[in-house]
Amino acid sequence: MAQGPSDCHSPGVTPTSVDVVDDPGPYFDDLEVGQRIQPGPAVTIGAGEAAVYRAVCGDPMATSLDRLLGEAVTGRSGRLVNPGLVMHVSIGQSTVATRRVIANLFYRGVALRRPVWEGETLHTEVTIRGLADLSRRSDRPARGLALLGIRTTCVDDGKMVVDYERCAMLLVRDPALLTGHADDLGEVDPAVDLDAWEDRVPTGWDPSPLAGMADQGWAISDRRTDRLRDTVTGALLLVRLTQNQAPPHRDPAEGPSGQRLVYGGHTIGLAQASLARMMPGTATVVGWQSCDHLAPVYEEDVLAFHHTLLDERPVGDGRLRAVRVEVDADRDGEPIPVLDWRTIVWGA
Repeated sequence: MAQGPSDCHSPGVTPTSVDVVDDPGPYFDDLEVGQRIQPGPAVTIGAGEAAVYRAVCGDPMATSLDRLLGEAVTGRSGRLVNPGLVMHVSIGQSTVATRRVIANLFYRGVALRRPVWEGETLHTEVTIRGLADLSRRSDRPARGLALLGIRTTCVDDGKMVVDYERCAMLLVRDPALLTGHADDLGEVDPAVDLDAWEDRVPTGWDPSPLAGMADQGWAISDRRTDRLRDTVTGALLLVRLTQNQAPPHRDPAEGPSGQRLVYGGHTIGLAQASLARMMPGTATVVGWQSCDHLAPVYEEDVLAFHHTLLDERPVGDGRLRAVRVEVDADRDGEPIPVLDWRTIVWGA
């Protein structure tokens, strides 16, 4: 007679099981320069994803909110995906390399090369470009720095959407191991040269439908504070929406001081929303010169946004602008700087 599951052990004896906790890493000491990390699933950005992003970040960029206006500017039918959401999907897909992340130090050279429309699918690949051991200390876990090269393409036509570098601090799997990695990971240059960004402006776009929204009288070096502060909520929604796999953004036990850490891009998303309020004639974000996270952000933090026009020039039929966005978190009445972001935008 064939045995069923209940015949495989003696009556009254409960079979033992082993609870294995899945920990795929990678940790810092699992990595090698030149290594390509197994990518996560591609992501199709539809109307639902766009709606959730708007609910979390509230970005009023008109070309993404208003389909008809967006079509008039781009000359193409369909709703334009907010470039902030494009970046967050790319970053989320890149977290296959940073599941054991402690902190993200900076982004460098973010160049948005192709607009994305709703219904298109994005795929991201990550390559390790540099590694540097950090000194071991008894008061903290062993850690190292990994410089990631990130390239996101549109599956629909194979064209590049965005490429950039991200530097992450990762835990070490074996604290007794010194890997010997000591690469120079380079510096982040915050100075913006608009000559380097002119060819990133979308060709054939007409910003004139945004002319009635364009701000007036904003001189170079002017610094303006957005009167509308914003509260960080829905942090887990953005993490899940973008397939971000970093445990500190989901599990308080993995975060500093037992607090769940808000994904740094969430702060950037709110900062971009503020920028669109302050410069409503913006048609798109062309790229990020630099982006530095200065301090952690937690859910329910109240953020204030300050914008400085660094440079501008006419390009095509619109204006190319370099803007510094500084973000403070209100901690018991004291402003704590949490973000220094230098971005390049184009519009009316």
